[in-house]
Order: sequence, then C-alpha cells, then structure tokens
Amino acid sequence: MKLRIMTLICVVFVVLALSPVQAQQHLTNHTDYTDKTNKVYSCPMHPDVKKKSKGKCPKCGMDLRPAAHSEASHEAAPPPSKVNVPDVELLDQNGRKIHFYTDLVKGHTVVINFIFTTCTTICPPLGATFARLQKELDNKSVRFISISVDPATDTPERLKAWGEKFHAGDGWTFVTGDKPRVDELLNALGAASARREDHSPTILIGNDAHGTWTRAYGLANTSKLVQLINDASAGTSATTAEGNN
Repeated sequence: MKLRIMTLICVVFVVLALSPVQAQQHLTNHTDYTDKTNKVYSCPMHPDVKKKSKGKCPKCGMDLRPAAHSEASHEAAPPPSKVNVPDVELLDQNGRKIHFYTDLVKGHTVVINFIFTTCTTICPPLGATFARLQKELDNKSVRFISISVDPATDTPERLKAWGEKFHAGDGWTFVTGDKPRVDELLNALGAASARREDHSPTILIGNDAHGTWTRAYGLANTSKLVQLINDASAGTSATTAEGNN
C-alpha cells in the first residue's frame, strides 16, 4: 500500500514538473501558428496597402514586404540631421565627367530622384513628375538631378534617351558612372537598396547655400512639391545638411 502511495506521489511530481514546459510549448506553438496565419504584407511607400500574401503594390508596383519591415522602412524615410554630399566623379547624360557636389549641388537648390531606365513601374511616373515640376516651377534656377541606381546598365546614352521621353529641359542632369562611386553617392544620400527594384520613390530637396534639406514622396501632388522646393530655396526647411568641398 505504501509503495503504491509513493509511486502515485512520484507521478504527481513528474506531471507538475512537466506542466510549465508543456504550457510554454503550447504557447510557442500557438504563437507560431498565429504569426504564420496572420502575417500581413504591405507596401514600403504605401503602408495603407495591405495583403495577406506577397505581391506588388497596385499604386507604385513595389514588392510588398512583411508589414513590420515595411513600416520600419517607411518610418526611416526622413533624412538624418546632416547630409554629407560626396564630390565623387561621375558622368552626366552627355558623357561629360562631373564632380557631383562641386558641379551640381554647391550653392544651388537641387531636387534629386533615383531611377533606372529599364524600370516599368515607379520610374516613368517619377520622370513625369520631374517634367511637370520643371515646367511649373517659377524658379528656373532650381537644378533637377536623376541618379541611376543601375549604373552598369544605364550608360550616358541610355539616360539621355530616357530623359528625352519626358522632354527634359536645361537644368535637368542625369547621373551615372562607376558602380562603386554611384553606390558611395547613394549611401551618402540615404538612397541605397539591395535591389534596384526596391529603390525608394522619394525625392531629396536641398539648398546647399542655406544648408537645408528635406525628403518628400516623389509621386506627391505637384503643387505640394513646388511648395517644398520654394521653401528649400528660401532656406525654411528644418533639416540641416552639409556638402563636401
């Protein structure tokens, strides 16, 4: 009888010892199941676009990413407190050697976007937006700069032909060059991406003379972008920046 009681007590202790582990395992399994079944994908630039499976954003064509990652990318869009613009040697659409900071940015108000000529999603609208801005902007001294995120493909000739589709006027420069130098520039401007297709549709608006910079969604309403550019020209943007001489 005593042996049976002792055996029963041992069994109870074993069960009690295992219960927390089993409970934790149950909780872990439940969490994994919830994560897999409730995962939501959203657009890095349009967080309101959400789907339960991978795909492309119907607004800009970018690949949808897990919501947590997309939201982090979207929140990271504002520029740092200082932007050091490197004076790397690159090429413009006419094949001329240029020093990015000295020849394009120094002392000027600039509007910069990031494109590649084989893009069929957000890049054509970005080009069209620049064309409208250049046409509507009263301040003709503003310089427009389109930097290729695919310099291995985008030769000066390709960039020039791409710009002609949007009737690019004087003061709109297309930039390419050796990939390491282009990558250095993209990193400095906060526009680097692992894949060219994932490059950001933001534009960078800066006034080197006043040291003011801001970012904006590159497909925003033209009137809003014009106001941001005028603010930058007047030196009223809140974010400071530095150029490298």
